[in-house]
Amino acid sequence: MTETGECPATGAAGHPTVRTSPFDPPRELTARITEEPLRRLRYPDGHVGWLVTGHELARAVLADRRFSARSEFKRPPVSRPSIEPFYGVPALPGWMVDMDAPGHTRLRRMLMGRFTLRRIRDLRPRIEALVTELLDGLEHRGGPVDLVEHFCLPVPTVMICELLGVPYAERALFQHHTEVLFSLSSTADEAAGAMDKLYVLLRRLAKGGPDSPRDGLLAELAAGGTDPEETAGIGTLLLTAGHETTSSMLSLSVFALLSHPEQLNRFVAAASGPDGTGNAIEELLRYLTVFHFGVPRTPLEDVELAGRLLRAGEAVTVSLPAANRDPRVFGDPDRLDLGRRTSTHLAFGYGVHQCLGQNLARLELAVALPALFRRLPALSLAVPADEVPLGGDMGVYRLHRLPVIW
Repeated sequence: MTETGECPATGAAGHPTVRTSPFDPPRELTARITEEPLRRLRYPDGHVGWLVTGHELARAVLADRRFSARSEFKRPPVSRPSIEPFYGVPALPGWMVDMDAPGHTRLRRMLMGRFTLRRIRDLRPRIEALVTELLDGLEHRGGPVDLVEHFCLPVPTVMICELLGVPYAERALFQHHTEVLFSLSSTADEAAGAMDKLYVLLRRLAKGGPDSPRDGLLAELAAGGTDPEETAGIGTLLLTAGHETTSSMLSLSVFALLSHPEQLNRFVAAASGPDGTGNAIEELLRYLTVFHFGVPRTPLEDVELAGRLLRAGEAVTVSLPAANRDPRVFGDPDRLDLGRRTSTHLAFGYGVHQCLGQNLARLELAVALPALFRRLPALSLAVPADEVPLGGDMGVYRLHRLPVIW
């Protein structure tokens, strides 16, 4: 290896992780998208696979059934001991993100009815009431306050708890175990223990006994005769992903808007207009893309892509943050522009594994962000921007805290 971490035999470097801006992916990740949208990548275990950074190629890989999502074949692109118990082995029961058809298809069909646009829109009054309650609490508390703890985290946590039928009183437990699972510094044993404890919690709720919830998705699955282990896995997946990612998007969106006053003014104006903030939310999703270490795939057979031959079994990482900064699709991609049309962004992935909860995430953002700035128009950072603690040490990019005043 060279001093830069490049493998001389293949020209493959490791996955870049160092950001020079809180809102931009590492420069090495996006520097050669136009010239080399597919390039060699050295994985932490020494394997040399591929990194996809171009938007068109990312969509092609994620839509191609020859590229497997099975956990048996996955490799993490960065050093992450916490993933070791779950890669290289068959997927956990109900953990459909680590499955191909027909297992993935069967599980997704079981859940899709709960996440349709119509069903999610029916949740709007509840989200609005929750946001109002949290903002009342903020005003009563007064600043400075950590917006992550008191607003950005509770919004998606309460909603996913209610949707699943998980008591909100359990939040400290599952939030702690989620932290362990997503942390890059957790050991394999710590992550396996955290997952076991989450399964215990969700298995108990899925049994449908007198102490179990009578409403929500878990109760529906239990009443329908779904295997408790599978129900526990589905619940664990939706619970951990459903609050962590949207909480990250909420806090980063607030930070980004406060750091771009002209775009904040644009956002507030759009929120009061007839078309609402839909387009602005899509641009924030593109610009911030919190799933920052990519989506793993593995070709099941030799595949020719962009003039290169990808051999069966060679690991592939599809970088969503890079694809969402492809200048051939998004002009001046490193600029936050809430007037930009960004309907083709890949923040929720693409293909059959595209995020099941994306309608819920969009609605939570569309309700919470305008309400926050409408209620607290003088909102500002309580510390210098470079002192806001960033969470690049997690599988989902986020802010650890966001101190604000108003």
